Amino acid sequence: MAIASRRIVVAVDESEESMYALSWCLKNIVAASATDAAEHGGDARKDTIVLLHARRPRTIYPPMDGTGYLFSADIVEGMERYGAQLSKSVMEKAKQLCAEFPDVVVETRVESGDPRDVICEAVESIKPDILVMGSHGYGPIKRAFLGSVSSHCAQHVKCPVLIVKMPKH
Repeated sequence: MAIASRRIVVAVDESEESMYALSWCLKNIVAASATDAAEHGGDARKDTIVLLHARRPRTIYPPMDGTGYLFSADIVEGMERYGAQLSKSVMEKAKQLCAEFPDVVVETRVESGDPRDVICEAVESIKPDILVMGSHGYGPIKRAFLGSVSSHCAQHVKCPVLIVKMPKH
């Protein structure tokens, strides 16, 4: 008996917490279901992992900032290249983790914008079975100033959300 495959969106960024959440998802959701299917004589499902990276939008700089520093086109272009390289690096690292699991189909999406909005909008269009995110584990004071992307998404998306906390070392 074949088991229906699932679409799992995993929000990834350059943080250790994000990669830990992806790794945890692969080991505890994807691999566990494949093992369970094999033990019960069913066909293993081919889950789809959608790696979603929210790239901060390009900041619009005035030709001269408040300190009198002039932003040249080369500097702005260099910052754009850095952002693109960072996104590429994040996706490569995430795909390497997924490569250890041959029974998973990997899709990638890099969207530009505020991570809260990007993740919520992507989940609305992808309609996954679950959203998996890491948690930076900020305390209440830091969270009040910085906000929490995972809390925002947990409150606004229309699918189950799994927030994976990295164990303290």
